[in-house]
Amino acid sequence: MGSGVSDDRAAEEALQAELGALLRDLGLLDDEAPSFEPAGDGNINWVRRVRSHSGRTVVVKHARPTLERFPQYRTSTKRIVFEHRYYEIARACDESRVCPSILYFDEARRLLVLKDLCDAERLDAVLLRGGDVDAALLELAAFLGRVHRSTWGDAGLAERFDNGAIQRLHGDHIFALPYEENDFPLPPDVAAHARRARADGVLREIAATAYRRYLEPRGALVHGDAQPGNILLAARGPTLLDAEIAHVGDPAFDLGTLLAHVWLARLAGRPATPAAGQAGSIWTAYRAALGGASRVRFDDVARYAGLEMMRRTIGAARVAAVESTAASLRAIDVADRLVRNPPRSTQGIDLP
Repeated sequence: MGSGVSDDRAAEEALQAELGALLRDLGLLDDEAPSFEPAGDGNINWVRRVRSHSGRTVVVKHARPTLERFPQYRTSTKRIVFEHRYYEIARACDESRVCPSILYFDEARRLLVLKDLCDAERLDAVLLRGGDVDAALLELAAFLGRVHRSTWGDAGLAERFDNGAIQRLHGDHIFALPYEENDFPLPPDVAAHARRARADGVLREIAATAYRRYLEPRGALVHGDAQPGNILLAARGPTLLDAEIAHVGDPAFDLGTLLAHVWLARLAGRPATPAAGQAGSIWTAYRAALGGASRVRFDDVARYAGLEMMRRTIGAARVAAVESTAASLRAIDVADRLVRNPPRSTQGIDLP
């Protein structure tokens, strides 16, 4: 075991030395022996903030066969190629500069270098402290709508985003694993609700049907993980990161994911977060940018939101908004109603 740890450390040091020299040669940093520190959670890829002695910084992402935080999972390193490809396409309709600034990309090395937003705060943290996020949410909704509109029905995109490995891994954690026998660590009362969900044939079938729809390679280019943990709020506005799950699919999934976390923060008891009625503004901004009201229905968005809320409460990736048992039980109740009977309009949203 000691030898394995030693080998890992040696490999890490070799990678850092290689990257330091590369960043200097590219002119992105001014010395070849910078320091490396974690940047963000790094659940999927190896992500580091690289800092030169003069204080200049960049963020480096490197895709490896195993996931960074969950090494028991292996998936294609091409996910970082799809991430870069998503931003290439999305940038054409990025009026608000929601895409991150890419400084360098090396497909062969599976390496992406991004401009460092330094002290920008994550949207999930701002939501939980009750910060003013209305303008950022409207920008994000409009951005997603523009990307979906510009890529709608593009027959060639599905082949360019053959990202099924990571898409299925992500989908399993939303639509399948919460409703199967598992050992997710949950508080006792939450665990009891999780057991009831696993025993509920109707709920399981709804989730399975939604999963099949999520996997269909038609619709528009989807970011795939537009949740607040992947969104930084800088002075100039929001930046949407981590598009490694990008694929062609159901655009309702993107907006549903975003709204799920807005509602989870509300259910956590943060009074300044958007109320149920303000979801109407987000939906309106999205539809205006989409340019075709009939293309995406709100009940589909709401059902995806309910499934995301459920998995963030009884699944493997619980979020801070449901840390208390009371918030978890409120979230389960709302999510269950959204999944079974999703409202056709934002006026049908009923949050406690």
